[in-house]
Amino acid sequence: QVQLVESGGGLVQPGESLRLSCAASGYIFSIYTMTWYRQAPGKQRELVAQITSGDLTNYADSVKGRFTISRDNAKRTLYLQMNSLKPEDTGVYYCNRNPPILTWGQGTQVTVSS
Repeated sequence: QVQLVESGGGLVQPGESLRLSCAASGYIFSIYTMTWYRQAPGKQRELVAQITSGDLTNYADSVKGRFTISRDNAKRTLYLQMNSLKPEDTGVYYCNRNPPILTWGQGTQVTVSS
C-alpha cells in the first residue's frame, strides 16, 4: 500500500526551527522526485521545496535560504529543515512524489506564532 506519513510539526515562535519528516512506503522511493507542499489557512496549497532522485533541489522564493530539503533513500524518508521560521510559514505541510500519489497524507501542522 502506497503511504506518505508526515511528522515533526509543532508550535514555535518566529525565528525558531523545525525539522519535518515524511516517511514513504509502497513504492521505490529513491527514483522519484519528492516535494513538500504547504497549505496556509484560507489559502491554496503551494509548492515549498523539491528534491530530485539525483539530489537536485528547488525552493519557493519565500523559503530560499531558510529551508533545506533532503532525503535519506535508505530510510525512505524525506526531510525539510526549516530555520528562521516566520508567521507566514504557518500551515499544514504535506509531502508527495512526482507524479503524485492521489491519496495524500494527513499532513503535519506548523504554527509559527509569538
